[in-house]
Amino acid sequence: MSRGDDTTGLRAGWERTPEQEHSEAIFPTSSFTFRSAAEAAARFSGEASGNIYSRFTNPTVRAFENRLAAMEGGERAIATASGMSAILSLCMGLLRSGDHVICSLGVFGTTTSLFANQLSRFGVETDFVAPTDLDAWAAAIRPETRMLFVETPSNPLTEIADIRALADLAHAHDARLVVDNCFCTSALQRPLEWGADIVSHSATKYLDGQGRCVGGALVGDADTLDRFIFPFLRTAGPTMSPFNAWVFLKGLETLNLRMRAHSEQAAALAGWLREHPAVTRVFYSGLPDHPQHALAARQQKAFGGIVSFEVAGGRPAAWRVIDHTRMLSITANLGDTRSTITHPASTTHGRVSADQREAMGIHEGLVRVSVGLEDLADIQTDLDRGLSQSGEGG
Repeated sequence: MSRGDDTTGLRAGWERTPEQEHSEAIFPTSSFTFRSAAEAAARFSGEASGNIYSRFTNPTVRAFENRLAAMEGGERAIATASGMSAILSLCMGLLRSGDHVICSLGVFGTTTSLFANQLSRFGVETDFVAPTDLDAWAAAIRPETRMLFVETPSNPLTEIADIRALADLAHAHDARLVVDNCFCTSALQRPLEWGADIVSHSATKYLDGQGRCVGGALVGDADTLDRFIFPFLRTAGPTMSPFNAWVFLKGLETLNLRMRAHSEQAAALAGWLREHPAVTRVFYSGLPDHPQHALAARQQKAFGGIVSFEVAGGRPAAWRVIDHTRMLSITANLGDTRSTITHPASTTHGRVSADQREAMGIHEGLVRVSVGLEDLADIQTDLDRGLSQSGEGG
């Protein structure tokens, strides 16, 4: 039965137990019992479906997976302990020594570190290219390229990659396109509909929406996830807990509403920041002069809740902006109902080399705001308090 997006977020993925609960149940159990030794053997061998052990089968986690898959338009989802464990599970399932990955420069700093510093130890090579430069993506393709990985909008500059073009490029060379959909979520963008093979999420961000739990997920076709990703999760155990899955289920119920509200707030704040005398540049794809504004408008339903801006004076000035706010939460997390503020060059991308940050366009005067749902006037007042100090010395 076809349902609207808001209904899917509220109703998909859960079947009531015989207790007829209205809210989804939590199954905080390590294991599940069997009616006989034969039933146990059948489940362990895969001859019969059913729960075995919460490292890889749990009803609450499965409900979150089913709902997220429905919202993204995918056949299957796999939930993990964090967003980074989702990407690690993806790579361990699909890559092997000698394989090659092309990754966009505009990704979360830890994602860069995973590809550049960790996977390289096991013989997987990665080239990093600008997310918007299709010629660079094409030039980086090798016979051994197996994956193109892109975060769009990018973190923290909201650059927009052309998902359809990258999917066509990947498929022409027998590779997969993976899209990190953290900034938009399914509420604003569905990469699978534009040709992507797999979507990755840090559920910690907007899927939760209130900064409560850490988790991650992958969404794609059932064959790929069941054949290649699930065996790694079952064996290695980077597993989402039942309680966290229940929290994320509650988050999905309001995801569409929140993402619309975040987008409205961010668009208004971006316009306000662009007119502020202390701000030298604003990065938000909803602004008409954003280089990929038309592409964002085509791929996305709205432009999301992340706004970044630069101030003159480098790191000292950016830190003064941050330190003089009183309401915004100084934290590197994003996607919260409460507005957060951070200095990417020294936090989210602090472990990336200075040369890499320069190539990404992450300068020392850059500040990133995850725009929450407080009154817009209060967010502006708090930022104005900080911006008024950006040009002060000492």
